[in-house]
Amino acid sequence: METGALDGSAPETSGRGQRVLDLLDKAISVQSPLVQANVTRARQRNPEATPAQVVRNLERMYVSALTGTGAAVGGTAAAPGVGTGVALALSAGEAFSSLELSVLFALSVAEVHGIPLGEIERRRTIVMGIMLGGSGSGTISKIAERTGQHWGRQIVAKVPVETLRQINKVLGRNFVVKYGTKQGIVVLGRVAPFGIGAVIGGGANAALAALTVRAGRRAFGPAPEAWPHALDG
Repeated sequence: METGALDGSAPETSGRGQRVLDLLDKAISVQSPLVQANVTRARQRNPEATPAQVVRNLERMYVSALTGTGAAVGGTAAAPGVGTGVALALSAGEAFSSLELSVLFALSVAEVHGIPLGEIERRRTIVMGIMLGGSGSGTISKIAERTGQHWGRQIVAKVPVETLRQINKVLGRNFVVKYGTKQGIVVLGRVAPFGIGAVIGGGANAALAALTVRAGRRAFGPAPEAWPHALDG
Protein backbone atom coordinates (compact mmCIF):
# COMPACT_ATOMS: atom_id res chain seq x y z
CA MET A 1 0.00 0.00 0.00
CA GLU A 2 1.10 3.52 -0.69
CA THR A 3 2.13 5.54 2.33
CA GLY A 4 3.73 8.87 3.01
CA ALA A 5 2.94 12.43 3.92
CA LEU A 6 -0.24 14.24 3.09
CA ASP A 7 1.19 15.04 -0.32
CA GLY A 8 -1.09 17.58 -1.88
CA SER A 9 -4.34 16.19 -0.50
CA ALA A 10 -4.27 18.21 2.70
CA PRO A 11 -4.92 21.92 3.07
CA GLU A 12 -1.97 24.25 3.44
CA THR A 13 -1.51 24.49 7.18
CA SER A 14 1.25 25.27 9.58
CA GLY A 15 2.11 24.75 13.21
CA ARG A 16 -0.33 22.75 15.28
CA GLY A 17 -2.72 22.10 12.39
CA GLN A 18 -0.02 20.51 10.26
CA ARG A 19 1.13 18.41 13.22
CA VAL A 20 -2.39 17.02 13.58
CA LEU A 21 -2.44 16.09 9.88
CA ASP A 22 1.03 14.57 10.14
CA LEU A 23 -0.15 12.41 13.06
CA LEU A 24 -3.17 11.33 11.07
CA ASP A 25 -1.05 10.27 8.14
CA LYS A 26 1.41 8.49 10.42
CA ALA A 27 -1.46 6.55 12.01
CA ILE A 28 -2.78 5.55 8.58
CA SER A 29 0.70 4.46 7.49
CA VAL A 30 1.27 2.37 10.63
CA GLN A 31 -2.17 0.77 10.79
CA SER A 32 -2.88 0.05 7.12
CA PRO A 33 -0.69 -3.10 7.02
CA LEU A 34 -2.53 -4.41 10.12
CA VAL A 35 -6.04 -4.26 8.70
CA GLN A 36 -6.18 -7.82 7.37
CA ALA A 37 -4.83 -9.23 10.64
CA ASN A 38 -7.42 -7.25 12.60
CA VAL A 39 -10.26 -8.65 10.50
CA THR A 40 -8.82 -12.15 10.92
CA ARG A 41 -8.69 -11.65 14.68
CA ALA A 42 -12.36 -10.63 14.69
CA ARG A 43 -13.18 -13.91 12.88
CA GLN A 44 -11.09 -16.20 15.09
CA ARG A 45 -13.74 -17.13 17.65
CA ASN A 46 -16.14 -18.16 14.90
CA PRO A 47 -14.53 -18.86 11.52
CA GLU A 48 -18.04 -19.26 10.07
CA ALA A 49 -19.13 -15.79 11.20
CA THR A 50 -20.93 -13.68 8.64
CA PRO A 51 -19.57 -10.28 7.62
CA ALA A 52 -22.26 -8.63 9.78
CA GLN A 53 -21.15 -10.62 12.83
CA VAL A 54 -17.51 -9.72 12.19
CA VAL A 55 -18.36 -6.03 11.92
CA ARG A 56 -20.07 -6.26 15.31
CA ASN A 57 -16.96 -7.95 16.72
CA LEU A 58 -14.79 -5.18 15.29
CA GLU A 59 -17.06 -2.61 16.92
CA ARG A 60 -16.85 -4.33 20.31
CA MET A 61 -13.08 -4.71 20.07
CA TYR A 62 -12.69 -1.04 19.18
CA VAL A 63 -14.96 0.31 21.92
CA SER A 64 -13.34 -1.90 24.55
CA ALA A 65 -9.77 -1.02 23.51
CA LEU A 66 -10.40 2.72 23.25
CA THR A 67 -12.28 2.96 26.54
CA GLY A 68 -9.71 0.88 28.41
CA THR A 69 -6.78 2.88 27.06
CA GLY A 70 -8.33 6.19 28.06
CA ALA A 71 -9.15 5.05 31.58
CA ALA A 72 -5.74 3.47 32.16
CA VAL A 73 -3.79 6.52 31.05
CA GLY A 74 -6.15 8.86 32.88
CA GLY A 75 -5.56 7.02 36.15
CA THR A 76 -1.80 6.77 35.67
CA ALA A 77 -1.38 10.39 34.62
CA ALA A 78 -3.24 11.61 37.69
CA ALA A 79 -1.54 9.28 40.19
CA PRO A 80 0.32 10.85 43.14
CA GLY A 81 3.96 11.58 42.31
CA VAL A 82 3.46 11.92 38.58
CA GLY A 83 4.49 15.40 37.52
CA THR A 84 2.37 17.55 35.25
CA GLY A 85 4.89 17.31 32.41
CA VAL A 86 4.97 13.51 32.57
CA ALA A 87 1.19 13.38 32.88
CA LEU A 88 0.72 15.52 29.78
CA ALA A 89 3.25 13.41 27.88
CA LEU A 90 1.39 10.23 28.82
CA SER A 91 -1.94 11.71 27.75
CA ALA A 92 -0.55 13.05 24.49
CA GLY A 93 0.85 9.62 23.69
CA GLU A 94 -2.52 8.05 24.41
CA ALA A 95 -4.20 10.55 22.10
CA PHE A 96 -2.10 9.18 19.24
CA SER A 97 -2.89 5.61 20.30
CA SER A 98 -6.59 6.50 20.21
CA LEU A 99 -6.15 7.88 16.71
CA GLU A 100 -4.41 4.67 15.63
CA LEU A 101 -7.24 2.55 17.05
CA SER A 102 -9.81 4.67 15.22
CA VAL A 103 -7.89 4.39 11.95
CA LEU A 104 -7.60 0.61 12.31
CA PHE A 105 -11.30 0.28 13.08
CA ALA A 106 -12.44 2.41 10.13
CA LEU A 107 -10.20 0.66 7.63
CA SER A 108 -11.06 -2.79 9.00
CA VAL A 109 -14.79 -2.20 8.53
CA ALA A 110 -14.10 -0.89 5.03
CA GLU A 111 -12.16 -4.08 4.31
CA VAL A 112 -15.10 -6.26 5.39
CA HIS A 113 -17.33 -4.26 3.04
CA GLY A 114 -14.91 -4.82 0.17
CA ILE A 115 -13.97 -1.15 -0.20
CA PRO A 116 -10.66 -0.75 -2.11
CA LEU A 117 -7.90 0.42 0.24
CA GLY A 118 -4.91 0.34 -2.09
CA GLU A 119 -4.80 4.11 -2.67
CA ILE A 120 -3.80 6.39 0.17
CA GLU A 121 -6.43 8.97 -0.79
CA ARG A 122 -9.25 6.46 -0.30
CA ARG A 123 -7.94 5.54 3.13
CA ARG A 124 -7.70 9.20 4.11
CA THR A 125 -11.27 9.86 3.00
CA ILE A 126 -12.60 6.85 4.88
CA VAL A 127 -10.81 7.72 8.12
CA MET A 128 -11.55 11.43 8.15
CA GLY A 129 -15.10 10.99 6.89
CA ILE A 130 -15.95 8.54 9.66
CA MET A 131 -14.19 10.45 12.44
CA LEU A 132 -15.90 13.70 11.40
CA GLY A 133 -19.34 12.08 11.45
CA GLY A 134 -22.22 13.95 9.84
CA SER A 135 -20.14 16.92 8.74
CA GLY A 136 -17.71 14.58 7.02
CA SER A 137 -20.38 12.70 5.09
CA GLY A 138 -21.99 15.99 4.03
CA THR A 139 -18.69 17.32 2.72
CA ILE A 140 -17.96 14.12 0.80
CA SER A 141 -21.38 14.03 -0.87
CA LYS A 142 -21.26 17.72 -1.80
CA ILE A 143 -17.83 17.70 -3.42
CA ALA A 144 -18.38 14.36 -5.15
CA GLU A 145 -21.75 15.68 -6.39
CA ARG A 146 -23.41 12.42 -5.47
CA THR A 147 -26.32 11.88 -3.12
CA GLY A 148 -27.67 8.82 -1.39
CA GLN A 149 -26.94 6.69 1.60
CA HIS A 150 -23.71 4.99 2.55
CA TRP A 151 -21.02 7.21 1.10
CA GLY A 152 -18.33 4.65 1.85
CA ARG A 153 -19.72 2.35 -0.83
CA GLN A 154 -21.28 4.87 -3.19
CA ILE A 155 -18.51 7.45 -3.28
CA VAL A 156 -15.16 6.38 -1.84
CA ALA A 157 -15.15 3.08 -3.68
CA LYS A 158 -16.09 4.61 -7.04
CA VAL A 159 -15.02 8.23 -7.60
CA PRO A 160 -11.67 9.11 -9.19
CA VAL A 161 -8.66 9.74 -6.97
CA GLU A 162 -8.51 13.37 -8.10
CA THR A 163 -11.98 13.93 -6.66
CA LEU A 164 -10.88 12.32 -3.42
CA ARG A 165 -7.94 14.74 -3.25
CA GLN A 166 -10.38 17.65 -3.43
CA ILE A 167 -12.54 16.06 -0.74
CA ASN A 168 -9.54 15.46 1.51
CA LYS A 169 -8.46 19.09 1.36
CA VAL A 170 -11.72 20.15 2.96
CA LEU A 171 -11.90 17.19 5.33
CA GLY A 172 -8.35 17.95 6.45
CA ARG A 173 -9.24 21.48 7.53
CA ASN A 174 -12.29 20.23 9.42
CA PHE A 175 -10.31 17.40 10.98
CA VAL A 176 -7.70 19.80 12.36
CA VAL A 177 -10.38 21.93 14.01
CA LYS A 178 -12.51 19.12 15.44
CA TYR A 179 -9.95 16.47 16.33
CA GLY A 180 -7.21 18.82 17.53
CA THR A 181 -9.52 20.78 19.80
CA LYS A 182 -11.30 17.76 21.28
CA GLN A 183 -8.12 15.87 21.98
CA GLY A 184 -6.54 18.94 23.59
CA ILE A 185 -9.43 19.14 26.05
CA VAL A 186 -9.33 15.42 26.78
CA VAL A 187 -5.56 15.43 27.33
CA LEU A 188 -5.86 18.18 29.95
CA GLY A 189 -8.83 16.42 31.54
CA ARG A 190 -6.77 13.31 32.18
CA VAL A 191 -4.43 15.28 34.44
CA ALA A 192 -7.29 15.88 36.89
CA PRO A 193 -6.96 14.48 40.47
CA PHE A 194 -6.51 10.73 40.77
CA GLY A 195 -9.68 8.82 39.96
CA ILE A 196 -11.31 11.74 38.20
CA GLY A 197 -8.74 11.57 35.41
CA ALA A 198 -9.56 7.91 34.82
CA VAL A 199 -13.28 8.68 34.62
CA ILE A 200 -12.69 11.55 32.19
CA GLY A 201 -10.28 9.55 30.06
CA GLY A 202 -12.43 6.43 29.88
CA GLY A 203 -15.67 8.36 29.47
CA ALA A 204 -14.35 10.63 26.73
CA ASN A 205 -12.90 7.73 24.80
CA ALA A 206 -16.11 5.71 25.18
CA ALA A 207 -18.09 8.63 23.77
CA LEU A 208 -15.64 9.01 20.87
CA ALA A 209 -15.84 5.27 20.15
CA ALA A 210 -19.66 5.30 20.14
CA LEU A 211 -19.73 8.22 17.71
CA THR A 212 -17.20 6.54 15.43
CA VAL A 213 -19.13 3.26 15.42
CA ARG A 214 -22.35 5.04 14.46
CA ALA A 215 -20.56 6.99 11.74
CA GLY A 216 -19.14 3.74 10.36
CA ARG A 217 -22.59 2.20 10.15
CA ARG A 218 -23.90 5.22 8.28
CA ALA A 219 -20.90 5.26 5.95
CA PHE A 220 -21.15 1.65 4.81
CA GLY A 221 -24.67 0.48 5.61
CA PRO A 222 -25.50 -3.21 6.16
CA ALA A 223 -22.59 -5.62 5.85
CA PRO A 224 -22.40 -7.85 2.74
CA GLU A 225 -24.27 -11.13 2.92
CA ALA A 226 -21.16 -13.02 1.83
CA TRP A 227 -17.45 -12.41 2.11
CA PRO A 228 -15.61 -10.60 -0.69
CA HIS A 229 -13.45 -13.11 -2.54
CA ALA A 230 -10.20 -11.64 -1.17
CA LEU A 231 -11.32 -12.25 2.42
CA ASP A 232 -13.08 -15.55 1.96
CA GLY A 233 -11.53 -18.66 3.39
